[in-house]
Amino acid sequence: MSIITVTNVNKTYKVFERPKGFKAVATSLFKRNYKDVNAIIDLNFKIQQGELIGYIGPNGAGKSTTIKMLCGLLAPTSGEILLSGVDPIKKRKTNAMQIGVVFGQRSQLNWDLPMEDTFEVYKIMYKIDDARYKRNVAFYTELLDMGEFLRTPIRQLSLGQKMRAELAVAMLHDPKILYLDEPTIGLDVVVKQKIRSFIKEVNKDRGVTVILTTHDMRDIEEVCSRIMLINKGKLLFDGSQKNFRDNYSAGNRMSVLLEPKEGDSLKPLSGEFILVEQTDDPQSSYPLARKIIDIPRSGDASADIILKLMQDYKIVDLQVTIPSIEDIVRKIYGD
Repeated sequence: MSIITVTNVNKTYKVFERPKGFKAVATSLFKRNYKDVNAIIDLNFKIQQGELIGYIGPNGAGKSTTIKMLCGLLAPTSGEILLSGVDPIKKRKTNAMQIGVVFGQRSQLNWDLPMEDTFEVYKIMYKIDDARYKRNVAFYTELLDMGEFLRTPIRQLSLGQKMRAELAVAMLHDPKILYLDEPTIGLDVVVKQKIRSFIKEVNKDRGVTVILTTHDMRDIEEVCSRIMLINKGKLLFDGSQKNFRDNYSAGNRMSVLLEPKEGDSLKPLSGEFILVEQTDDPQSSYPLARKIIDIPRSGDASADIILKLMQDYKIVDLQVTIPSIEDIVRKIYGD
């Protein structure tokens, strides 16, 4: 059974159309014109317990709107959302007990309280029993390396320490689902890696379903097994990382330094690839050339091209680059 089911969901906002000219502005004080803006259009998906989802798209694509509807903060204009069979709008308290939420740019921590006291507040709020509370505080303090700042007021913590504290609070009541909206924004590489490790650990150890929205594609590449791509409110892709690469990647790139075989000259390249760049080495006492080629997915495999090159040349140096998720997404956004 799916833990999250989204069926034919639409979200439309009414936006005030600001008129031009003094007379029109004055008239708008008494009669306003609005236009409909479709933030989410006919959204459908199902998520199983324990999945790691990367929910990606450009700014304004509808990612945060989707998360807010799943949390019960926004009501869809039409369609149905169910979390473990519960409508998050109609049963907000029931829904709140089974989700944890971290918004990277909005804090849920009390500015003046240290983390130990914040844990106590959330213990009361979520009615967590003593045994589970002690177990979870110890587990997340160790997992997120928080021991050194448990007694420090939140206002004195660094951005990375605050984010680790946000994650611990969001998971204190053992939610089934964790929503992370830009959790690594503005953080250094060390803290980012801690957070990625945390996400994988709670998913593996506790079976938590994670939905992660981020513009850092390293987060997606290292953490998520499934990618959902949204743009202008429409879901464009939903599948595995492998299928995402197969659908959108143009192919690999090969950089190869070639030397002719003994008594030969450099022959023209031939094969199912695209010559992107060629640099001859005039300083060399023998012909030498660096060639960069793109290998389309529909053409020969990288290994087959290397074998063909070895028939005509000596390969002095070779590097094959597989496009990252970030490279692919950058191309999609550009197109």
